[in-house]
Amino acid sequence: MRTLKLVLVLMLTTFGIASAQQKQKSLATVKISTPTVQCESCKNRIEKYLSREEGVETSKVDFKKHVTTVKYWTDRTNVENIKTAIANCGYDADNVTANNESYQRLPLCCKKPEDGGGMPDKKH
Repeated sequence: MRTLKLVLVLMLTTFGIASAQQKQKSLATVKISTPTVQCESCKNRIEKYLSREEGVETSKVDFKKHVTTVKYWTDRTNVENIKTAIANCGYDADNVTANNESYQRLPLCCKKPEDGGGMPDKKH
């Protein structure tokens, strides 16, 4: 009888731990303002960079609206890590400023207009 109780307690404990771990694993979506993203090249660079980040499931950059949407696993990363990754790529992300060294390596079209960059104006 004692063995049966012990087995029952162990099974319930194992089930409790497993269900607690299931609750921690969830997919979240965040929209991050990326005001310095200007072109398709910027979009591709950020999406490629984020695809290698731990915990990031998908990322989509809308360079016309200056918003990056990221789906990520909450048990493997967080919003601040994602913003830092974008900044390390050379772009501003919400309140996180771009890494200066990475920003300097960006092509001229991807730099801020005040630094001589940006897309040329199309005149019709």
